[in-house]
Amino acid sequence: MSAPNPARRNERTRRAILDATLALLAETGYADLTIGAIAARAGAGRQTIYRWWGGKGAIVLDALVDAVEVTGMTLADSGDLAADLRLVLRATVAEFADPRISETTRAITIETLIDADLAGQVRDRLLRPQLDAVKDRLRAGQRAGQVRDDLNLDLAVELLFGPLYHRWLLRTGPLTERYADGLVDLAVAAMRPAH
Repeated sequence: MSAPNPARRNERTRRAILDATLALLAETGYADLTIGAIAARAGAGRQTIYRWWGGKGAIVLDALVDAVEVTGMTLADSGDLAADLRLVLRATVAEFADPRISETTRAITIETLIDADLAGQVRDRLLRPQLDAVKDRLRAGQRAGQVRDDLNLDLAVELLFGPLYHRWLLRTGPLTERYADGLVDLAVAAMRPAH
């Protein structure tokens, strides 16, 4: 399945389909979402949806990307690296605590395990902009002397988010602000320049 070709689409129909997808996700959840229901709600043909997206995972991804506007994402730089990172990890914990968002994210994650193209799109269009924003904030921390110059920033971002995703995906423990803050404290301690 390839990325949808925007040149082939009527914008009003596309918008109606994405809006219908988000509305139905909120009402029924991912498991009960069907292309037929999206088509009926949007007033579009099922063939149109399959031609533009190919399947449920791809349309949900487009709807999510469109809803969160991930392009050009930046993090606030208060001058306090730990405080800025706590805000990001706490927001992630809050998203995972929302049953509808968590269910949709979990379902998309499962689909990425069997669909390499969808996995690449989720990574590049939904996750990468967010992770790159954190990486840019860490780079600013390097310039400010808060983060070691030799730090591998990609690895540092994984250090921050990896345990959070692991705990969420495998349900190994509660996701709380306290847990998010603890991850930030450990990561920031590991990233500080040696004095």
